[in-house]
Amino acid sequence: MKLEVKDITYSIDSKLIVDGVSLGIEEGMFVGLLGPNGCGKSTLLKNIYKVYKPDSGAVYIDGKNVAELSSKDTAHEMSVMQQENNVEFDMVVYDMVMLGRFSHQKMFNNDKRKEKKIVMDAIKEVGLEGYEQRSFLSLSGGEKQRTLVARALVQQAPLIILDEPTNHLDIGYQYQIMNILKRQNLTVFSSIHDLNVAACYCDRIVFMKKGHLIDVGTPEEMFVPEKIFNLFGVNTQIMTNSVTGKPNIIFLPEL
Repeated sequence: MKLEVKDITYSIDSKLIVDGVSLGIEEGMFVGLLGPNGCGKSTLLKNIYKVYKPDSGAVYIDGKNVAELSSKDTAHEMSVMQQENNVEFDMVVYDMVMLGRFSHQKMFNNDKRKEKKIVMDAIKEVGLEGYEQRSFLSLSGGEKQRTLVARALVQQAPLIILDEPTNHLDIGYQYQIMNILKRQNLTVFSSIHDLNVAACYCDRIVFMKKGHLIDVGTPEEMFVPEKIFNLFGVNTQIMTNSVTGKPNIIFLPEL
């Protein structure tokens, strides 16, 4: 499965938000999208998963134009975990996860035992075994995020798009969510706000600024003081983690 973004441009109220972004993501890659608030990350992702329609350009999955796919066919190609997940009505965890199976439902011809196993396996994978009948709205922030990850996993799409899946979570839940995602046999494209989390888990890093894709590379290539300063305007010191071999970013205060 290969994701190709070709010359995507998108405006809101005549203001250019995403300006001619092109990007290719190879099968099995875990790719992080980073940039300052308001740079267009979420807008780019919404153009990829069809919440927005680009002013120009196109998105392809294995050569298929996503805009030409039905909603059901799109759901077979990619699953999505959005930053905004305001649930207006409550349901139990099992039913929330089962929503991810919607695109696989066939009228009068569903193997309910198979469907239940898929859902229960995902709930177990995210560490929520025993929570199946818990009210979703009663869960902690981290438990809700893990439920939504399970919902994305049961969709069984080869590509998953995530908009800051660890936003507002404490450090323990951040790494728990990323560990779950990393061990899946999937292609992952995720916006991430924490540079050290991105350095630890991502195979490739994409920098975005003012609607433009400005640089792409490995964590070692991207997380250098000059590039981080150009993107965020902060001074840093970079060290190599002796355990992971990945960059550790230390932010330096103005003295």
